[in-house]
Amino acid sequence: MNTVATHFTNTINNFIANSPKPADWARKPAPGKWSGKEIIGHLIDSAHINLQRFVRCTYEEGFKLIYLQEEWVAAQHYQEADIAELLNLWQLVNRQIARVLDNYPPQRWQATCDSNRDEPVYRTVEFLAADYVRHLQHHLNQIIALSNG
Repeated sequence: MNTVATHFTNTINNFIANSPKPADWARKPAPGKWSGKEIIGHLIDSAHINLQRFVRCTYEEGFKLIYLQEEWVAAQHYQEADIAELLNLWQLVNRQIARVLDNYPPQRWQATCDSNRDEPVYRTVEFLAADYVRHLQHHLNQIIALSNG
């Protein structure tokens, strides 16, 4: 799975190198929609949750760890945060995820945990890692679209 970690690291580096201007980050596209700051905050939260899943799955299986995205973003007041600090935190936690995935024990890629809010849905580490990268790219594309329009 080193290719996942490499692709992941390249995605981080490319986004940081080409991130939107600071003025673009606070703009909300519509009432009730997240700004770029809030999207990066959401990605920070998602990174923390997924890092815990990946680490815990190296030594345990079948646990439940969910993320209530709206509640977390609101509670952490990302809209008022300094964008440089948010980008730094986002970059650091994601580099840690890349390090963990790059060194993941091959025999644990099929370990599972429940990441569903309601009834249990068990996902493998392999699925969660690929899904996390897709999720990350989706939201980075949203941020780029916000800065272009």
